[in-house]
Amino acid sequence: MLRRVGPSLRHFLLERKSSAGYSSYSSEEKMSRPVQARRLEGIDKNIWVEFVKLAATYSTVNLGQGFPDFPPPDFLKKAFVRALSGENHMLHQYTRGFGHPPLVKILAQFFGKLLGRDVDPMTNVMVTVGAYQALFCCFQAFVDEGDEVIIIEPFFDCYEPMVKMAGGMPVFVQLRPKAPKDGQLMSSADWQLDPAELASKFSERTKAIVLNSPNNPLGKVFSREELEFIADLCVKHDVLCISDEVYEWLVYDGKEHIRIASLQGMWDRTVTIGSAGKSFSATGWKVGWTVGSNRLLQHLRTVHQNSAYHCATVAQEAVAQGFQRELELYGKPESYFIQLPKELQQKRDWLVQSLDAVGMKPIIPEGTYFLVADISEFKSDVPDVPDSDEPYDSRFAKWMVKNKGLAAIPLSAFYCGAHKNNYNHFIRFCFAKEEATLKAANDILQKWKREKTSP
Repeated sequence: MLRRVGPSLRHFLLERKSSAGYSSYSSEEKMSRPVQARRLEGIDKNIWVEFVKLAATYSTVNLGQGFPDFPPPDFLKKAFVRALSGENHMLHQYTRGFGHPPLVKILAQFFGKLLGRDVDPMTNVMVTVGAYQALFCCFQAFVDEGDEVIIIEPFFDCYEPMVKMAGGMPVFVQLRPKAPKDGQLMSSADWQLDPAELASKFSERTKAIVLNSPNNPLGKVFSREELEFIADLCVKHDVLCISDEVYEWLVYDGKEHIRIASLQGMWDRTVTIGSAGKSFSATGWKVGWTVGSNRLLQHLRTVHQNSAYHCATVAQEAVAQGFQRELELYGKPESYFIQLPKELQQKRDWLVQSLDAVGMKPIIPEGTYFLVADISEFKSDVPDVPDSDEPYDSRFAKWMVKNKGLAAIPLSAFYCGAHKNNYNHFIRFCFAKEEATLKAANDILQKWKREKTSP
């Protein structure tokens, strides 16, 4: 039996507490110096935190956040169950940190076919905790203090704070709408870059450009001509391209998704980012990936191994089986990558008609889960507030969810602070929903229209 040596810790602490000077170190004292890192200043607010809470509190129909309320395909769910309950108990343990071997191998085969080149699974592919972590790895790996990163507006909102956290300087260039022909609804294709304006943003300080095609929130699918112009600028100025292609399969009306890494001179300077969440309607699984040259991905691996390090093995195994099926069915009608966009295009068209019928003018998206609608004709319901710092569309969206039970996201959330009021009469809806959800949204809109027109 061990014998106690000296006074107990409790006796020591009681003695200190009773001493004259101890009270000055009481638990009431707080640190006087700032605790947060400077890189977090000004980026603490997040649109999703605010609007997800509002939707959970008030909405009866949530067309705000971009996730399907329908299940993933049966073959993917069965693959997950097999991985979870099968005899291979190692699927419950760590796998290779940079990607489960079966998944990186099938991704290399699949994207090698799409890009028309040999893709090495161990050096040209890395699996991440969703596309979100892939983006974070890119900015941390490539951006130094003072580097400029070109961001095309409107943009998925995390690009700006992630660039700033890495010490970079975001440089913004806007897609500008062109009026459609009389009587026609605007299309996302009507929002275009000004070539001279874009070219003027490239300088010796430019490290990278962020490309998102199909674009969230507009649904714009960049054309080959537009992508070739961006590629030429990247080559000319020796600039990297971070290509966020999570909606690569969700293109409509016969549009073609072109991978910028496949264009001349771009493989060695492009990181392509994908998402099983968007490809297989399983956003909660958080399986994403990057594809690119080893010259680039070796630095992403350094960030990954010192942050997340590892993604859920079972989910990676199921996604690997899903891609194996899709590779075997590539280009065939049974392919989920062909079936899903057909289903979503019908949902898109239905919501377009519903919004147009009540006077919210939709911009018809060429891709993604989303469509943006002009709310100008509804301004009488939510009068403007002179000298307000909050963009009008943000106040409108908050009013709508609280008073009508319909959740959407203000388009101003996808612009930098200086440009938030440039297009503040639009809101974004997600149409990747069950028919019952879209019907419920239509019922709210129709009732709203009747209230507006009744004497």
